[in-house]
Amino acid sequence: MTVNTATPQTVQRFARLDERLEAVLALLNSGTHADIGSDHAKLPLRLIQSGRARRCIVVELNPGPLALARRNVARAGLTDHIEIRAGDGFAPLHPGEADSASITGMGAGTIAGILRRAEARWAETGVLPPTLVLQPNDNPAPIRVWAQESGYHLTDERLIDGYWPYPVLRLLRHPGPDSAYRGLPHAAALRYGPHLLREAGPLLAARIRADVLRLTPLAAPGRTAQLELDAAQDALQIIERLAGK
Repeated sequence: MTVNTATPQTVQRFARLDERLEAVLALLNSGTHADIGSDHAKLPLRLIQSGRARRCIVVELNPGPLALARRNVARAGLTDHIEIRAGDGFAPLHPGEADSASITGMGAGTIAGILRRAEARWAETGVLPPTLVLQPNDNPAPIRVWAQESGYHLTDERLIDGYWPYPVLRLLRHPGPDSAYRGLPHAAALRYGPHLLREAGPLLAARIRADVLRLTPLAAPGRTAQLELDAAQDALQIIERLAGK
């Protein structure tokens, strides 16, 4: 259960999040939330102000953003609800301390590396929360691979238009194979997202068609580009079929 402690005046003092972080916000509702690499702490501030979290832990490695996060939280009068910790990834957290966590604005490989390091460090106790919302700045396939290997199911995906299309993924720890991938070509689902493929939205369709055009002259047997082209063509068939073309 979350508690909204902010007045309307408090909320109005802060600028609206950009669309990618608004999408992350919409997928969270937590008791204690950890924002890893939080930068300015904008997301935790909004989580508390909107009543979507009762408590937040901000983790930031770099001194500049760390100091800025502290100032922003203090100015908002939310130091009782948001704790700032210096450190790398999930290292400053205690096992079971957070109900959910977010990592945004990084490469998918970097995010997957943070998650793998947390797993390796806390293999017995499990520091990773049961709910993760992740927003990589590039192809999320490494995150989807990690999730399948680590017992997390992909429960929701968004693709947000911006400087480039920003994927947002919600993962929930759950035993067994992830049913989201059932009935789909695995490589295409990993590259483009099983939920997004089934939605067949225009933003994903444009990206897939662009990939087909880009990869066609590069593809040849044995090349990585050929595997990527095969996945793109499979994905294109799916969305065109769902669109009734």
